[in-house]
Amino acid sequence: MTIDDTTHVDLGPIPLVDLGAQQREIDSEVREGLDAIFARTSFIGGPAVAAFEQDYALFLGTRHCIGVGNGTDALELALRASGVAAGGEVIFPANTFVATAEAIARIGAIPVPVDVDPEYLLIDPTAVEEAVTPNTQAIMPVHLFGQTAFVEALEPIAAGAGAAIVEDAAQSQGATRFGRAAGTLGLAAGTSFYPGKNLGAAGDAGAVLTGDDEVAARVRMLGDHGSAVKYSHEVIGMNSRLDATQAVVLRTKLTRLAAWNERRREAARRYGELLAGVPGLTLPKSADGNLDVWHLYVIRLDDRDRVLRALNEAGIGAGMHYPTPIHLTGAFAHLGFGPGSFPVAEEAAGRILSLPLYPHITPAQQEHVADRLADSVRSARTGRPSG
Repeated sequence: MTIDDTTHVDLGPIPLVDLGAQQREIDSEVREGLDAIFARTSFIGGPAVAAFEQDYALFLGTRHCIGVGNGTDALELALRASGVAAGGEVIFPANTFVATAEAIARIGAIPVPVDVDPEYLLIDPTAVEEAVTPNTQAIMPVHLFGQTAFVEALEPIAAGAGAAIVEDAAQSQGATRFGRAAGTLGLAAGTSFYPGKNLGAAGDAGAVLTGDDEVAARVRMLGDHGSAVKYSHEVIGMNSRLDATQAVVLRTKLTRLAAWNERRREAARRYGELLAGVPGLTLPKSADGNLDVWHLYVIRLDDRDRVLRALNEAGIGAGMHYPTPIHLTGAFAHLGFGPGSFPVAEEAAGRILSLPLYPHITPAQQEHVADRLADSVRSARTGRPSG
């Protein structure tokens, strides 16, 4: 079947992410691990958490992985442990999930959004350099859609400003840049194990990654009520620890992550072939030096909202990541950046469309998505309903 066919095989609904297929693959192993947790009643910390932390740090090639309650906490703890304090400025890209900015604001620091490059929609180093002030305490690149940001271009800027690089690695588990893993390129990184991530838990979970022993120790202290020794509370911390039950799920999935990421790359290549002839589409591609893990497959097109509605009505779980840049949300209107402040991010927000992509998606499902997308695009361009 090709995008030129006018008939469509009914494959049923095609979700944006199919977590059920993952769960069926790992079910017996997870249940065995959970049985051990309940037998030991070691629900907070314990050997399951320690084993996952060790395995994930080894997988990425860093010294420390500290499991925490969720990805937003991970970003906040990474920032705090890296020296960001109330009143300091943190530069980040305008086109990210709100958690990036929330983590900055929760510290009492000042979120400073900047624009992104037009090709990959990653933080623009030139914009970062222009945004640096004497009050800049950190630069937070976001490894968006499964790519790795151009951290090497940010390093001299951060060094000149005396600022830390703290990565938002929530969408990039297993991605690399010139052979180095996303999440290991700065002083620290926060990642999310929200169920839909490339490495997802069975609920909320996250981790801080760092190669710095002092940062790691501070993260552990801050995430355990500011206490390195029981009942001795040195600073005001928070309660954010990885549950042992989630560690079991994550450790089981981690053994398959490299293979699942390769399946994602195969699916991305297939979309590229299927959609190459559709007029009006801007297809994603990998930057030189990047090995992407395709957390999302994000195309750009005109009349996006009409096409999105048509796909959803056809049972295809397309979506948008993200429809509103941070500076245009109500939560961050107080920053004072109106429409036109970051034109690349704003233009992209009106044209981006995420297609279903996950390790277990089949070629037939992708062909169906491509067919319906092509029909919807033609209909949007001609004004005639798709056939």
